[in-house]
Amino acid sequence: MHEKRREARREASGQVRVTFTDPEPLEIDGKLMDVSANGFRMAHDCASLRSGQVVEFAHPEAKGLARVMWNRILAGGVESGFLVVMR
Repeated sequence: MHEKRREARREASGQVRVTFTDPEPLEIDGKLMDVSANGFRMAHDCASLRSGQVVEFAHPEAKGLARVMWNRILAGGVESGFLVVMR
């Protein structure tokens, strides 16, 4: 499989909180899976995040604004990848 990642990732752990107001106010708590210089991946239960959506986030290594880049629906939940747009 061809690797599309532009930055090296490293494993990370801890809680992630993602909040947004569009289309309606919502807070999502999840588990931090890995981080890179400009992004992170989290596991969570919310299938309503959509690609392109900008959210506020906070996890043990950073906080700020991030754009949802992708979502993967799995049997046990959802994984989402984020690009940090402002710290």
